[in-house]
Amino acid sequence: MKTTKAVALRILLTLFPLVIAFHVSVISGVIPYNVVWAGKINAIEEMYVFEAVSIAINLLFITVLVLKAQYVKNNIPDRLLNTILWMFLILFAFNTVGNLMAKTSFEKYVFTPITLLSAILIWLVVRKEKA
Repeated sequence: MKTTKAVALRILLTLFPLVIAFHVSVISGVIPYNVVWAGKINAIEEMYVFEAVSIAINLLFITVLVLKAQYVKNNIPDRLLNTILWMFLILFAFNTVGNLMAKTSFEKYVFTPITLLSAILIWLVVRKEKA
């Protein structure tokens, strides 16, 4: 694996456990839920659902990254892992746009750079190397 890909994978695998910790902080009430999800959550029950889905998606992302980095021996085709990562890249690109339009400054100025960086790092992982 090329050094750039390995570094990008390590950065993502460091960043996303922190993102999950953030979501756990929202669920536990350490961080108020009105600063996430563009300030559109109206009830605590709604927040639990949104945060649980977010944590599940982030865990899936971490799992795919671990498999891609071959930290765990697996027989999953690289093409499948790349396809899933391309879907995450698209998700993070749209999320970046959504964060730019968020009502809360926290999402605009904290999560926009994180989602943009994530999209760029995923691109570094999945792009084809020139021969």
